[in-house]
Amino acid sequence: MMKKNFNDLALLILRVGFGGFMLTHGIPKMGMLSNPSDFGDPMGVGSTISLILALIGEVVAPILLIIGFKTKWAAIPAAITMAVAAFVVHAKDDLATKEHALLFLIAFVVIFLTGAGKYSIDKG
Repeated sequence: MMKKNFNDLALLILRVGFGGFMLTHGIPKMGMLSNPSDFGDPMGVGSTISLILALIGEVVAPILLIIGFKTKWAAIPAAITMAVAAFVVHAKDDLATKEHALLFLIAFVVIFLTGAGKYSIDKG
């Protein structure tokens, strides 16, 4: 019978896995900083602000999640970014198109609810 609790290891895998995969979406967007007008404006706040918000949710927050620093706070912009992707940017698309954003959203909400675990800078 397994008596060891692997919750902290599971949280580490969740943070590093989803944070790392999110970086693969965010890092390419950093190149758009030279011409932010090419970026969409799904919330009507302007392309530059939209790009900056997307970079916070897809680069800054995932880095914080990976290292486990201010984890619950970092999960919020990551989750909001994915909610906008799923429910605003892809509002009219089918479920298969929204699926990636929804999976990221679920993971970031779980991280927000659980915290980082002991294998993190937060240690909790």
